[in-house]
Amino acid sequence: MNRIKDESRKFIQVIYGPRQVGKTTMVTQFLKDYPFPWHYASADQIISDRNAWIAVQWESARLKINLEKAEEGLLVLDEVQKLENWSESVKKEWDDDTFRGVPLKVIILGSSRLLIQKGLTESLAGRFETIFMEHWSFTEMQEVYDFDLSDFIWFGGYPGAAQLIGNEERWKQYVHDSLIETTISRDVLMLTRVDKPSLLRNLFEIGCQYSAQILSFTKIMGQLQDAGNPTTLAHYLHLLDTAGLLGGLEKFSPSEIRRRAASPKFQVHNTALMSALSGYTRNEIRTNPEKWGRWVESAVGAHLLNHSRSGRYKLSYWRERNDEIDFVLSRNEEAIGIEVKSSFGTGSGGTDAFRTKFSPKRVILVGKSGIPVDTLLKTNPQDLF
Repeated sequence: MNRIKDESRKFIQVIYGPRQVGKTTMVTQFLKDYPFPWHYASADQIISDRNAWIAVQWESARLKINLEKAEEGLLVLDEVQKLENWSESVKKEWDDDTFRGVPLKVIILGSSRLLIQKGLTESLAGRFETIFMEHWSFTEMQEVYDFDLSDFIWFGGYPGAAQLIGNEERWKQYVHDSLIETTISRDVLMLTRVDKPSLLRNLFEIGCQYSAQILSFTKIMGQLQDAGNPTTLAHYLHLLDTAGLLGGLEKFSPSEIRRRAASPKFQVHNTALMSALSGYTRNEIRTNPEKWGRWVESAVGAHLLNHSRSGRYKLSYWRERNDEIDFVLSRNEEAIGIEVKSSFGTGSGGTDAFRTKFSPKRVILVGKSGIPVDTLLKTNPQDLF
C-alpha cells in the first residue's frame, strides 16, 4: 500500500483477487494510519438507488475533503463488480475530478476478476493500476499462523479459516459455506450468465477430486449431471478459474492449435478446496502415499498458478505418450520444466525427453532427490527465470 501513500494522484488503484485473502483487511489497516479524510463503502450494503450509488459515495468523499480543507482524500469502493456499468460511473466521476483538480485518490476492491477486468478494459483505459492479491503462500501462513508443510498442503492458504484447523469438521464446513458456496453464488452465478448452475457446481467438485490430473471433458462427461458439451464445460471452467477456485492448465506446445485441442490438467487455486470436499481426514490421506502425493503436487501447482498472475508467465503442463512434465513455466522464448516427485509417491518421468524437444532454460526436480517441497513453496517463481 506504499504506492497509495507515496504517489501523487496518477491512477485509480484496483485491488482484486479471490474472496477472503485479506483485501478489505489490508485496506482497513491502511486507513487507520492514513492522515487525510477518507470514505469507505461496500456495494454489499446497497439497498436501493444502485445506479446512483457510486456518485453518492464519490460526493461524500469530496465533501469530507472540502470540510476539512485537506490537501487530499481517499475513497474506497468495495465489491464494485456487483453494480452494472460500474466502470462508466467511475470514469465519469474520475474525469470530473481531474478536470476540476479535486485531489481525491481512489481504491477499488473486487473479488470477480472477470468483471473487474472487463470494466477496466472497456471504460478505464489509461486511468488505473491493478494489484492482484493471490491466495496466501506457505511463507505467509507459516509466519502468521505457524503452519508447517503438512498443515499448508492440507489446509491451504485461507487466513480466515486458519484458526479452525484444530476441529477439522468445523474447518471443512467453514470453507464450504463461507468460501466455496459464497464465491460460486455471489461471484459467478449472480454476476455471470450460467444456464446450468448445477453443472458448474458438479464440474467444480469433480475438478477438485481430480486436481493435478489430466482429464478430457469427454471422459468426465459421464460423471456430470446434465453434462452439456465440451464447449460449455470449458466456459464454466474458465469462470471457476477467474473466481480463484479451479483452473484448467493447457498443454505446453509452440502450436496454438495443439494447446487448445489437448485435454486440460485440473488445478485448484488452493488445496483447502480439495480437502474441504474430501470425505477423508488429513491423517487418512497422509498415510496413503498415492493420494498424499496428489495433494503435494496440487500445492506446488497452486503456488505456481497464483504467482502466474503477477509474474507474467504462462503455466501449463507437457505430456507426449509416456513422457510427462508436471508443470511448465513459459515467458517469451524461455521455458522452465518442474517435475514433482513427492517422497510419498513416484511422480512422472519425461525430463530427458522434454530437454531434448524444447531445450528449456532449466528443468527442476521438486521433492524426492530434488529441492525440498517447502523450498519451492517459499520461492517466487519469477526468480526461476
